[in-house]
Amino acid sequence: MSNDAPLSGTQLSIAAAGYTAEIATVGATLRALRQGDRDLVVPFEADQVRPVFRGAVLAPWPNRVVDGRYTFDGQDHELALSEPKRSHALHGLVAWVEFAVGEHEADRVTLTTTVPAQEGYPFRVVVDVEYRLDAEGLHTTVTGTNTGDRPAPWGTGPHPYLSAGAGSVDDWTLALPAAEVLEVTEDRLVPTELVPVHDEFDLRTATLIGPRFIDHAFTGFDRDADGTAAITVTAADGHGVRVAFGPECGWAQVHTADHVVPEYHRSGLAVEPMSCAPDAFNAGEDRGLVVLAPGAAHAAAWTIAAV
Repeated sequence: MSNDAPLSGTQLSIAAAGYTAEIATVGATLRALRQGDRDLVVPFEADQVRPVFRGAVLAPWPNRVVDGRYTFDGQDHELALSEPKRSHALHGLVAWVEFAVGEHEADRVTLTTTVPAQEGYPFRVVVDVEYRLDAEGLHTTVTGTNTGDRPAPWGTGPHPYLSAGAGSVDDWTLALPAAEVLEVTEDRLVPTELVPVHDEFDLRTATLIGPRFIDHAFTGFDRDADGTAAITVTAADGHGVRVAFGPECGWAQVHTADHVVPEYHRSGLAVEPMSCAPDAFNAGEDRGLVVLAPGAAHAAAWTIAAV
C-alpha cells in the first residue's frame, strides 16, 4: 500500500450481473456492496478509518476470547485485550492488517496475509480471502493454512452490517432459522448457556425486529440438502438482503448495532456467519473450534445476495 492510499487501504472494485463491490486491503474489508443503486451492506468512505468492524474479515478467531486467556494443547496463552471496556480479545488478529493483493479480475479478487507467531498466539497461519461476484451475489471464501510446525487453533467469519432498505433496523423483518441461542452476561457478553430459542430470540418465522436488542450467537440452523442455511432481512417494500452459509459455519452472530454514536445506532443489522462459537478458544471443538495440524487448511464460505 502506498503512502497516499486511502486510510482503508488500496481500493479494489469488482462487478458482475448488476452487483458491484468495493474491497479495501486493510482487513480485506468489504467496504461496499450494491445491486444497482441499492446498498446491501452499510458502506463507509474509502478515506475513513473503518467504523465498528464494518465488513472486516475476522481471523484466526471471530467474536471474543474471554479475558484474552485460553489453554491450548496443554499450554496457557494470554492475548492482548483489544476490547478494553469488556476486557476481551476481540475479532482476531487481521482486522487492521494490510493484505497483499493476489489476483484482481473484473468479477473477482484474492488477498492474502500471514498471521505471524506472536505473544498469545504462537502459531503461524496464512489467511487467504477470495471475493467473487456472479448472478447469485457476492461469494466470500476465507482459508486458513497452518504453515508452522505445531497444531494451531482457528476460526473465522465476516462482519457485514446488512442494509435491507429504507428505514432502520427497527423497521425491518428478520428470518433467522436457528433452534438455539447462546446466552451471555449483560455487562460483558461472556457466554453462559446454550438454550433453545425463546421469546425475542425465536425468529424462525419472519418477524419485525422492532425495538428488540440482539447481540447473540445462534446455532442449530435449518439447512437445505446441501447443508446451506440462510438469514434474511427485508424492508417494508419486500426487498432485502440474505446471507447464506454452508455447514463449515455452524454459528452466526446477530447484532442490532445498538451504539452510542447516533449515525451508527441501529443503522444496519450485523449478521456474521462463524466457523465457531464465541470464546471457542476456551470452549473447544464441541463449539466449532478448528485445530489446524501443521500443513493443514480450513476454508469457510458465505454469500451475500439481494432479495
